[in-house]
Amino acid sequence: MASAKNQNSPAAARRAKLDEARRKERARERRSRIITIAAAVVVVAGLVAGGGYLMSAADDKDKAEEQARTSPVTGEKSWDDLTQDHVETPVDYPMNPPVGGNHNPVWMNCDADIYTEAIPKENAVHSLEHGAVWVTYNDKAKDADVKAFSERVSKTPYSLMSPVADQKDPLMLSAWGKQLTVKSATDARVAQFFTKYVQGAQTPEPGAACSGGVAK
Repeated sequence: MASAKNQNSPAAARRAKLDEARRKERARERRSRIITIAAAVVVVAGLVAGGGYLMSAADDKDKAEEQARTSPVTGEKSWDDLTQDHVETPVDYPMNPPVGGNHNPVWMNCDADIYTEAIPKENAVHSLEHGAVWVTYNDKAKDADVKAFSERVSKTPYSLMSPVADQKDPLMLSAWGKQLTVKSATDARVAQFFTKYVQGAQTPEPGAACSGGVAK
């Protein structure tokens, strides 16, 4: 058995201090590992939750778009059995703006194109045949609505916009066989009309070009 003298010697004291220091270091390492593990758990949980949120948001968006495509657009007018012959002469359309019928052999460029002057209706109808949505307005349309529609069309392939001075209503949207009048660009039906009819099921020639045609 060690004597009291040996237990109180400087060497024993140094060993005791060293042991205490090692004990404290091991304790710090344990705390550090616990904190690291806890932080990792929080990060992983956040990623899982964030990923779940993003997946849920994506699913919600897909469901909303599917509902927009499958639900009727309130207030729209429809025409069936529209002719599709190519003609070089002017066409007397039964609706204004026209939504289909015989048309010029060359389409109006409709790759997010904005026209500030009137365009030939026979060329625009060919664009509708390719799956474009055509936004038209007259001089009674508000500047804010014209600007808002211009911004939407400029970001939407397979769409075009132009003034039609003699149309009945200030703001109208047309697709092949479909037409909608709205009072403002903020009308919720605008987004649905674009979602449903840009390259929609009504398109006689889906995937046909919207560039390389007439550019006025």
